[in-house]
Amino acid sequence: MLAVFPGTFDPFTRGHMDILQRAVKIADDVVVAVCESPSKHTLFSLEQRVEMVKKCNDNPHVRVIGFSGLLTDLLKELHADFLIRGIRNTIDFEYELSLTAMYRDFLPNLEVIMLPTEHKYSYVSSTLVREIHKHGGDISSYVPDRIAPYFNKHLK
Repeated sequence: MLAVFPGTFDPFTRGHMDILQRAVKIADDVVVAVCESPSKHTLFSLEQRVEMVKKCNDNPHVRVIGFSGLLTDLLKELHADFLIRGIRNTIDFEYELSLTAMYRDFLPNLEVIMLPTEHKYSYVSSTLVREIHKHGGDISSYVPDRIAPYFNKHLK
């Protein structure tokens, strides 16, 4: 069974890592699909974001890819069984719940699994991490150890 965990991951946070580690327990294989997202005006390029996620992964059952276009097209192309969505709060839940109906219109057999993050990461977002770093704050408790040096290197 294949699960796809999509996101912009700008940058990949400890909350994302938590969801990925738990997704691996559910599916035989997990594809982390890093979305190009031109409308989000990401800080890092797609290639950099893919590289960052790869640096955090040493599980042979996890593959990291970049993609652009509709997520539903990628899910069809990969023959995904599950879509993994991380949720931090009720706002995320309601948003993801509305998207689930749309995913099922395109892929009626797809199972959407919403995993709440560990409580200690429930307030961590990529936006928050970028803002803290922008203002000279320490981001090391919010991003995996392998990301912090990379993050600093690319923003100087």
